Amino acid sequence: MPENGNAPWEYTLYIPNDVRAVTVSRRTLRLILTLHGLIRLVDMAELLATELVSNAVRHTKGPAALRVRWSAGVLRIGAWDADPEPPEPPATPLDRLTDAEDGRGLALVRACADLWGWQPLSRGGNRGKYVWCELAAA
Repeated sequence: MPENGNAPWEYTLYIPNDVRAVTVSRRTLRLILTLHGLIRLVDMAELLATELVSNAVRHTKGPAALRVRWSAGVLRIGAWDADPEPPEPPATPLDRLTDAEDGRGLALVRACADLWGWQPLSRGGNRGKYVWCELAAA
């Protein structure tokens, strides 16, 4: 475990609108969590990040970013994209989406994360949104 393992930290990875960015994001997240001694969260965090980044890349046209933050025993994973439209979680429960080709991403996030949400963003005239989820370490 690194020194001062309880200290808060944050990383942001800016990614192009490219499906390969999902793999880069997932592998980067694994490295970050491993280096911070949070190996027990890696598998679930990878699943959640994959869904968030995949949605950002598949459903928007501009750049995106993966943000990973650790604070007070909680891991927050988020994806920013340039589309200001809110995400649309499926109304169908996850267990009824097993054969669906699409629409499982946010259902997985909702089912697996301790908490999730989204917020609209604007900076310098640019608009977008940030979709996030949290995993508690305990």
